[in-house]
Amino acid sequence: MPIERKHNLLPKPGYTGSPLNNLKRKHNENIANVASKKTKKTAIGKNVGYNALDPTDEAALHRRAARFQREHEIERQKTGSPSNYAQTRRQLAHLSLSRANTPSFGDEPEADPNVPNWDRHTIVGTSQEIFKDYLRLTSEPKPEQIRPYPVLQRTLEELKKRWREKANYNWICSQFKSLRQDLTVQRIKNEFTVNVYEIHARMALETGDMVEYNQCQAMLRNLYDLGIRGKMAEFTAYRILMLLHGRNRSDLNLYVGQLTPELKSNASVKHALAVQRALSMGNYHSLFDLYLNAPNMGAYIMDHFIDRERCRALIVMSKAYRALPLRFIQNELAFDSAAETRKFLADHNAAFFTNPNAPDAQLTLDCKQMTTPLTQVFEEKYRKVQIKGAV
Repeated sequence: MPIERKHNLLPKPGYTGSPLNNLKRKHNENIANVASKKTKKTAIGKNVGYNALDPTDEAALHRRAARFQREHEIERQKTGSPSNYAQTRRQLAHLSLSRANTPSFGDEPEADPNVPNWDRHTIVGTSQEIFKDYLRLTSEPKPEQIRPYPVLQRTLEELKKRWREKANYNWICSQFKSLRQDLTVQRIKNEFTVNVYEIHARMALETGDMVEYNQCQAMLRNLYDLGIRGKMAEFTAYRILMLLHGRNRSDLNLYVGQLTPELKSNASVKHALAVQRALSMGNYHSLFDLYLNAPNMGAYIMDHFIDRERCRALIVMSKAYRALPLRFIQNELAFDSAAETRKFLADHNAAFFTNPNAPDAQLTLDCKQMTTPLTQVFEEKYRKVQIKGAV
């Protein structure tokens, strides 16, 4: 037989006689519980805050006041004029020394051994030497070996003068690296710092020292990101050309996509973007015209990939023509002379002429013969891109 289930129809204790009234009661209880939790949280928070900063702990208050004063002086130094630089740095050194003599307690944030105290490692140079060869630091720098800011300013002026007098680049480069090192250990980052790196980068470009150029370019990107003024548009154009040299399309597209309208309207940046378009479209006539009319020092960077593009353009020409005058190749591929054009063809195994004994003005290139060997040289020589000092 089926089991007969009995239902308890009596109301539970506390039932008010109406479902609506019962729901209201539960809602009020929930509100009361939340309010109670908030009160407890507030009480706990107040208690913790009081224990974290005891107003009777004079040593802790003194340490905090010294730290805030030191940070304020650092900010004032960043925006102040160079004239009061030495005085400000001496004050910072005094504050750091006072802090070092103050006992440290475990409840202070600076007591964490995993957090370096950068102020303790910041030094103020005292050396008065104008010139100093670069030496890699193997220990903590000493003030008597570092030149202060005013001396570094005189050093830069002297190096610019020596460069105009055709001083040896290896010596100039060593002096600039030493100057940059003194700026770094003293944590000096201002418009003077930007000027130092920009000048060294241009000198490196002029001499083909891509290792030092790339190091300077990397630091300049960081300094520009800090909002420090300099020739940002000029070096933005250089970076675009360097990315074209490395054929790094993904980084190039990302970098160009982040440029502001103001930068894109600059003549140097517009030129670099035009070079990008000419390469992507295979417009070699436009490319070599841009090479001949590059602003600032853009041509020095294009020098590093112009032979690759000459070779690529010549392969295209050899497939379109049966013969080409040497003079046409010289003009179209932006060579300085007929002799330079012949040397390029010889170096790329493409010096096949229909009339090899004729003078330069009458020489004609045999396109059919040169296509295959020229293509092989291109694959061997330019398939991989190696950039010295790339960062």
